[in-house]
Amino acid sequence: MFIEPGIIGDKRGWIEVICGSMFSGKTEELIRRLKRAKIANQRVEIFKPSFDKRYDNEQVVSHDANKIHSTPVDNSQAILLLAENVDVVGIDEAHFFDMGIVQVCQALALRGVRVIIAGLDMDYMGRPFRPVPELLAISDFITKLHAICVVCGNIAAVSYRKTKDKEQFLLGEKDIYEARCMKCAALGS
Repeated sequence: MFIEPGIIGDKRGWIEVICGSMFSGKTEELIRRLKRAKIANQRVEIFKPSFDKRYDNEQVVSHDANKIHSTPVDNSQAILLLAENVDVVGIDEAHFFDMGIVQVCQALALRGVRVIIAGLDMDYMGRPFRPVPELLAISDFITKLHAICVVCGNIAAVSYRKTKDKEQFLLGEKDIYEARCMKCAALGS
C-alpha cells in the first residue's frame, strides 16, 4: 500500500535508511544519530526485533559496544502503538521485520516523525534482503556503508556466512559472518 507523503500538523517527517553489510557500522551510525537527537532535546524512541538478543535483551548494541536503550517488539505494528508523542524513531535490524515495516515508517513520517532505520540491504547470498529494498525506495535519505574485506582489504559489501546453514535468517556475529568484497565472497573459504 502506497501512502502519499505529506505534512500533518506543523511538522514534516521523513525516512532515513542506513544500509550495508555486517560490520559496516550501520548500528553505530544509527546510535550516533539518535544520541544527537537526544542532545537536541528531541523525544526519541528506539525499537529492535525482540528475538535479537545477541548483545543485550533490550539495548541496541553495535559490534564495537556502543549502545542505546531500546524497546524490543515482536512485529512492526507494535512500533506504531508504542511511538506516541515522539520526534524521532530509531529502528535497528530492519531486515528482520515483516513487510509491514514499510507502511509503519510511512505512517510515522506522515505524523511528522523523523524515522531512522538501519538494516542489511543484502542477505548472505548477495540477494536483496526484504523489506530493506522497499524501504530504500520510499526513503528521503539513504546512507550506504561499507565494511573492509577481511581477505583482501577492499571495500566489502557482502555479509559472508562461514557456515553451511542455508536459512536466510540466522543470527550471528563474527563467529558466523565476516565482511567480504564480492570477489572474495565468490571465492568462498
